[in-house]
Amino acid sequence: MYNYSMAKIIKETFIVLIGNFILAVAVGLFLLPNDILTGGIAGVAVLMSPFISIDTSVIVMFLSVGLLLVGWIFLGTKFMLTTCLSSIIYPFFLMIIERVIVPSNIDPLLASVYGGLLGGAGVGMVIKMGSSTGGMDIPPIIINKYTGFDLSKAVMIFDALTVGFGLMIYGLEQVLIGLISVYLTAFAISKILTYGGVRAKRVEIISDSFVLINERINHELERGTTIINSKGGYTNELKNVILVVVSEKEYQHLINIINEIDKEAFIIVSDATDVHGEGFSEIVRI
Repeated sequence: MYNYSMAKIIKETFIVLIGNFILAVAVGLFLLPNDILTGGIAGVAVLMSPFISIDTSVIVMFLSVGLLLVGWIFLGTKFMLTTCLSSIIYPFFLMIIERVIVPSNIDPLLASVYGGLLGGAGVGMVIKMGSSTGGMDIPPIIINKYTGFDLSKAVMIFDALTVGFGLMIYGLEQVLIGLISVYLTAFAISKILTYGGVRAKRVEIISDSFVLINERINHELERGTTIINSKGGYTNELKNVILVVVSEKEYQHLINIINEIDKEAFIIVSDATDVHGEGFSEIVRI
């Protein structure tokens, strides 16, 4: 057990380091050199730079420490300890990149796209390990903890507000370019957080022949089902709804079974990207 725990700690620490490095590359190579209005402490640093004659990496460091204290207050000591590494290593990575790598002159739109995607991937990797980059992802994590609000959407809202404040300073064009980065950052975070989940379909079936359909699902697909008692809102007729989760490979077989028995069956299908339990493999973490 001790060796397993140590191996897990080493793995998660390594992924947190990689995530912070990717974020630093995104910020130091694409966002800051091109004055891209984006979210996070990088975006705040860009907003503050016209008023404060301090290097942006130094601004990032002070903001990281301040937000770390906020996280400590609202999220507890454990969160603070796991985030300390990011709060120290991310500004360090950023200063190294700014001093060692000479940024190339690229189109601001491309800088916004690649900076947003890379930055979101880095932040997502860190958050998935139960930590934080020590930046502006801390307020969304606090909101997610106390309200359950979707984390990637909360990040996008905070980042969009940060970009919006730059309208008076940098103009509409810079804000529009920045919003592209904001959206792609949230997109990348969402994809990273759900990466490794078992891709499946959640299917609800309403049919008078639910007994036959249910039996064939149990025997041919070897999937468990749940029978839900329901009542028609218009007819007040009692109905039975079959709820089943199948893999993407099994989905077409399920549809064929339903059509063979009842072509008039009403079917509701939705994607399920994070499925646990018997019959589905364990989630593969990054």
